[in-house]
Order: sequence, then C-alpha cells, then structure tokens
Amino acid sequence: MGERKATRVRASAAASTSDTGGHARAVRAASVAPSVALPPYETVALVLQGGGALGAYQAGVYEGLHEAGIVPNWVAGISIGAINTAIIAGNAPEHRVGKLKAFWEMVCQPAYGVPIPRAIEHALFDSAAPVRTAFTTMQALSAIVDGQKGFFVPRMPPPLPFVSSSPGTASWYDTAPLKATLERLCDFDRINSGETRVSVAAVNVGTGNFAYFDNQHQKLKAEHFIASGSLPPGFAATEIEGEFYWDGGLMSNTPLSEVVQASPRRDTLAFQVDLWSARGPVPTNLTDVQGRMKDIQYSSRTRMVTDMMEHSQRFRHVLREVLARVAPEHRDDPWCRLAQELSSSHRYNVFQLIYRDKEFDGNFKDYQFGASAMHEHWRCGLRDIRDSLAQPGWLEMPQNDAGFVTHDIHRDLR
Repeated sequence: MGERKATRVRASAAASTSDTGGHARAVRAASVAPSVALPPYETVALVLQGGGALGAYQAGVYEGLHEAGIVPNWVAGISIGAINTAIIAGNAPEHRVGKLKAFWEMVCQPAYGVPIPRAIEHALFDSAAPVRTAFTTMQALSAIVDGQKGFFVPRMPPPLPFVSSSPGTASWYDTAPLKATLERLCDFDRINSGETRVSVAAVNVGTGNFAYFDNQHQKLKAEHFIASGSLPPGFAATEIEGEFYWDGGLMSNTPLSEVVQASPRRDTLAFQVDLWSARGPVPTNLTDVQGRMKDIQYSSRTRMVTDMMEHSQRFRHVLREVLARVAPEHRDDPWCRLAQELSSSHRYNVFQLIYRDKEFDGNFKDYQFGASAMHEHWRCGLRDIRDSLAQPGWLEMPQNDAGFVTHDIHRDLR
C-alpha cells in the first residue's frame, strides 16, 4: 500500500452503552480528530495472535482500524487469529466488521442445549463478583460439555485414550462445523486473489517443523485456517496434502517475525494484536497458577520476537551508516558487497495491542465463549485501538537509529 491514505483518527472514549435485546455493546468515540495522512508505509500489516475466546478482542481492534480508514494489505494470524484472518481477508472491507460480528455472535452460543436469553445473561454477567464468577465458570463448563455453535462439537462417543483411530479423529472435539462456517462466511476466491496478502501458521505434526501457509505461494482453503487452530488434544490434526498439522501456537503464538523479516524489506506499519499479557499478578492458588502459566507461555514468544527484530533492524541501520563512510574504491570488496546486502534503511512501526485481564477472567478465559464476555473483549479491543491511534506522532515513520519503534497504550501511558 505505497499510496498515502487518509485516515480518520478517533479519540478515546470511556463511554459504552448497556446490552439490551441481545444486541452487542455500542461504543462510540467521544470526539473525532481531524483527518490525517498516513505516512507512505509500503506494508500495513495486521498480526493476530492465538487465544481462543479472547479473539473477540482482535475483532474490536479491527473495527477501530476500519472506522479510522486503515486497510491492512497483509493479514497474518495463528489459531483464533487465523480464523479472524480468514473472515477479514475473505470479505470486502465494507462487509468485514459485519461478518466478524456474525461469526462471534454465533460461536458464543452452545452447540447443544438452549442458550440463556441475552438480557438474563448480561444481567448475571454484570452482577456482583461472586455471581459473575459462578456464571462465567458455568459458561466455560458449557463449552466443554456442549461445544460451541458453528465451531466445534464433542465427539460422540468420546474417544478412549488408548484406542487408536486416525490422526484426524484423535481429539475430544470435532471441528467440522467450523469448516462449514468459514466456507459460508468467507470468499476464498477473494482470499486467493492477492488483493490482501494472507499468512497463517501451523506445526507439521510429523516433522515438528513450523509451517507458514501464504496466498503468495499456494492456494488457501478452509483447511489451512483450521489447521492453524487445531490445538490438541481438544482438536485433531488437520490433513493438508497428505500431511497433518496442529495449532501454530505450540511453537510460536505470533506471526510477527514472518511480517517483519519478509524479503524484500519494506517500510512497515504493523498492528500486533496479542491476547495474552506478559504482565499479571503472582497467583496464590492452583487455579490461578494455570491461568498465569498460559499468559507466560503464549506471550513470551511475542516479546522475544519484538526484541530480536528491534535489535536486528538497529544492526542493519548501523551497518548502512558505516558503509556510507567507506571510500568508493573499496565498495567492490566482497565483504562490502555482503554488508550492503545485509544493511537496510527501511523502517518498522509496531503498534502492540495487548488484551489486559479483567476481574471476571479465570484460567478458562480462552474457552469461555459467553456472549457477555465476548462483547466486553470486543469493546476493550475497540477502545485500545482508538486510544492508540489518538496518540500524537505514533503513526509517524521511526526516526531513531534503529528504524524500529513499538507503541503500547498500556505501557506508554502507565
């Protein structure tokens, strides 16, 4: 996206309205800043981490980008981030938010049984802390027992742990409903058209290697996105061309490195949307220990990749400056030519949108698919991106010696 694109940047809004009649929360910005010109980034990337039910936060972030007029030309995801990627890339920009809402409203209903009326659900969710804790725990148990509509259902009869079947059925749940959902909500011809670059990651079960599926190199189908979210033992490995794949989050829960290290290098604005926060309280009971373990496990790779990319890009910038001081008669030296290949003048601006735990979140937050929690996650994502885009200078090209900056609304305003 080499052109300058006008974008409307909205200021933060703390206000939100109550949910009534089953409708999602309507959140509106308190004020609107004048239009600004986005610098001429060649790549505008949306990078979506895995995190199950927390993925509604990513949908809220995308809604904020959409209302600001920012259209990513590269969307990359892992696990639930891959599912959101399919819905975003598989629809025209004007339909994406609506399709995301349709997906999340559907999967936050139980696959079996009668859903709780929305008015009652939101009343319980907004009750005193003990009531809300009991209610959200019940929602998580419902996901385990009933599955989620249009997403996954329990295998019947349940598999016996020591009885072999096939790699595609060795799991507690069947994701066949998700395939039907993606094929209904997504236009795979659009995904493969090249209009938007699309990348999703998985792990090859047989080789143990990380695999990226990219529409620049292959035709993507629903199976590629499902493979990225096939987290065992809940979900079975997904077969693609004779190979079986599990959730990419087993090795790395963020595709940021794929975007930042892409060749040829380009000036890049990346919106990195993470669902697990590295920061959190030290747990005092075994239930909270499990939740904190997930936070650290799934956020650590993101922090490592970001730090590594910043260090690497600073090295490339320094190398370019050193080469500029080499006498012309030495430029053809093999070492100088190699250094020229390694150097870079491109710049990277990474917006980090990181979901922060709420008091109702438990160790089951990644499979608590209640509509009330989903609306709250969505609202948080929308608020965080609005706040981030409202910060003066954050969208500008980096001017430091590294050519690499990160912005995090929670970190930088703390």
